[in-house]
Amino acid sequence: MNITSFTARPPQLVQALEALALRADNRNAAELLFHELSGITVLVAKKFTNDRTADGMLEAFHLTVGCISLGISQAGIADSNEARLSFLLQQGAEYVFQMGFRHVKELSALPYAAYVSDFDNDAFIQQRNLKAIFLEICTADPTSTWNGDVIYQNELLDRTRNRKIIDCAKWLRKNNSVGPVKDSELDANAVISIAVIFAISGDGQIIARTAQREIESLINRIRETRPDVEANWNEFLNKIPPEFQPLLQERMENLRGTIIKKLLGKTKVKKVLTELQDHYAGSEQDIDYS
Repeated sequence: MNITSFTARPPQLVQALEALALRADNRNAAELLFHELSGITVLVAKKFTNDRTADGMLEAFHLTVGCISLGISQAGIADSNEARLSFLLQQGAEYVFQMGFRHVKELSALPYAAYVSDFDNDAFIQQRNLKAIFLEICTADPTSTWNGDVIYQNELLDRTRNRKIIDCAKWLRKNNSVGPVKDSELDANAVISIAVIFAISGDGQIIARTAQREIESLINRIRETRPDVEANWNEFLNKIPPEFQPLLQERMENLRGTIIKKLLGKTKVKKVLTELQDHYAGSEQDIDYS
């Protein structure tokens, strides 16, 4: 059994200040950083916490520490306290804070899930999401271990993947064989699964949204004709932009031994329809009759 190693480390700002404490002539730099950090903390409290209470100011200070630490962590500098300090002093605490906050803001603009709804464009919702991510990543107690930079990287990977899934689903909807699907809400994972499932028939059509009757027709057709699934999927992929092909190939691999096996097998149609709705087609499947 492998046990993941964990290294306790303070926020990057604290690491930089530890290097400053070792410098012989550090008074001027320390005073400058103190004033900068104080000013930033007040501004953060006014906008995100509460500048009239001690708890609000403390929370704002923790956010200031974390946001500056995030800026340092993403700056591409050497992994040493002295390098962190030099970068902080050269750029200034306010600039590094803005760097960190820009990362948070850009992250909040990426989709949390592969689902698009009208709420995504609501200004209040966007501001609420920004604050939530800011609090999650940048809350850093100077006396404790901080892993906000790790959380940021994981979130960035997840949300970037969600963005690609959504872009792929939008392309499939735009190129839907019976005409573009223009609904504002989008269940991106469902669109991709539907397209992959219908591609097994080999009729050349791109299906991005479907209805219950169409699925029943697909099941009956493929059980009669026993199509070459791999050949039909390859033909389907040739119609897809290269940037989306790896994503679709991954989905094909996931579906091959699950729902595709049941579609081609002897599982009752009603049971297959239920499973499709619950796990694959989602809100992209119209229930037109029971």
